[in-house]
Amino acid sequence: MGYRVTLIPGDGIGPEVTAAARRVAEATGVSIEWEVVEAGEVAIRAHGTPLPEPVLDSIRRNRVALKGPITTPIGGGFRSVNVALRQQLDLYASVRPARAIAGEGTRFPETNLVVVREATEGLYSGVEHWVDRDHTAAETVNVVTRKASDRIVRFAFELARREHRHRVTAVHKANIMKTTGALFQAAFRAMAPAYPDLASDERLIDNMCMQLVKKPSEYDVIVTTNLFGDILSDLCAGLAGGLGVAPGALYGDGIAAFEPVHGSAPKYAGQDRADPVAEILCVELLLRHLGEKEAADRVFRAVWETIAEKKVVTYDLALPGYTQRPVPASSCSAMAQEIARKVPEVDLDAPLPRPPAAVAAPGDPQLEA
Repeated sequence: MGYRVTLIPGDGIGPEVTAAARRVAEATGVSIEWEVVEAGEVAIRAHGTPLPEPVLDSIRRNRVALKGPITTPIGGGFRSVNVALRQQLDLYASVRPARAIAGEGTRFPETNLVVVREATEGLYSGVEHWVDRDHTAAETVNVVTRKASDRIVRFAFELARREHRHRVTAVHKANIMKTTGALFQAAFRAMAPAYPDLASDERLIDNMCMQLVKKPSEYDVIVTTNLFGDILSDLCAGLAGGLGVAPGALYGDGIAAFEPVHGSAPKYAGQDRADPVAEILCVELLLRHLGEKEAADRVFRAVWETIAEKKVVTYDLALPGYTQRPVPASSCSAMAQEIARKVPEVDLDAPLPRPPAAVAAPGDPQLEA
């Protein structure tokens, strides 16, 4: 069976990591026809807008997309393409799994949790303005609705049940945000009794951050609002080994798009240095969405073994803290080739190799927006 998938290469390192992901996807033997469309800075030059209508049309037609990172200017410039894409297509559920697969690159090798983030409203609604003429004060409106809260909470519980997880934790700030936070809290409390097979609890956002860096293994599925989900998913990526190994998925009604959590890292563009793992794991999530479970398992296994072996890894995975022995850094394309080589050969029944946890965690070089 063949699939037609929209491909958005993106900005910065995007074209390199999406090319790497395509190479690994081809190694699975699953027939995918890629419909390539451009968004972001390259689209501005060609079409005068960072999100041309043909991009949206392609995703609506194919119902599934793989996306590279797209630059979002800081403090000015065009509005976030990522936010606009989610709102235009009503991709309301941002799902970001955090699985410790970076070998020695984490102090928490048991980390295996999922952040489910409402992705269409909250403080990312785009409702903001200057309060005075001199631009010395500004205001952003936090839009939270019961409809969006209900559906993201339901999505989180259904995901937990479908993936045989055991606990859903709602994260909010209802003690201070007594209307928007309390509305989200009320939606969670009303929904939880419909899932008696799943444990449910709540945490305030500040306490949740502290809890995660002390004992992440106690958490399973986290559901929260837009801004809090953005922050927590990066925190959880750090627990699992860094943004370079953090994939993400966006789901709407009948539409799905897959994108890495990391940014476009423009200063590394064109150098063939970027870590391709997050984008390759987006292919894994895409294949699961398409029902190609064995192919998805092979991609995940090939990534895990490549990182565990530490023979062909990009510079970020070769830093002190990610490995206890000197490792030469490989290129993005070389690591992708190694993962692709492994895909058809991996033994899905063998136990996964588990390197020791890191003594100290390094910084994450793949952070740029």
